[in-house]
Amino acid sequence: MSKNILSLHHASVIVSNIEVSRAFYCDILGLQQIERPDLGFPGAWFQVGTQQIHLLELENPDPVTGRPEHGGRDRHFAFNALALAPVKEALNKAGIAYTMSKSGRKALFFRDPDGNAIEIIEQT
Repeated sequence: MSKNILSLHHASVIVSNIEVSRAFYCDILGLQQIERPDLGFPGAWFQVGTQQIHLLELENPDPVTGRPEHGGRDRHFAFNALALAPVKEALNKAGIAYTMSKSGRKALFFRDPDGNAIEIIEQT
């Protein structure tokens, strides 16, 4: 059956304020927002290569505090990037803390405004 699954289409994350999250994903990460149908609740979709990230403004059933400091030890999603330097620059400018991969890979972890962990991996 696994030969039938082709690729990941999207990942969804819950956010508490779509406008704050939209600014984060657009202005800090530089993602391209795409059209989203009216689903009866606020949200935003972003195109990332051939995949998408969907932000859902819904009540979060999960704790947003008490998460591991290092996002690699928490559920997370990862983006490939050409270089880490522009990401570090944007995070530093915005005052967003990040940690480097504990494995020694060229990767870093940080959290969005709702505590969702994100990994950026430099492709060399």
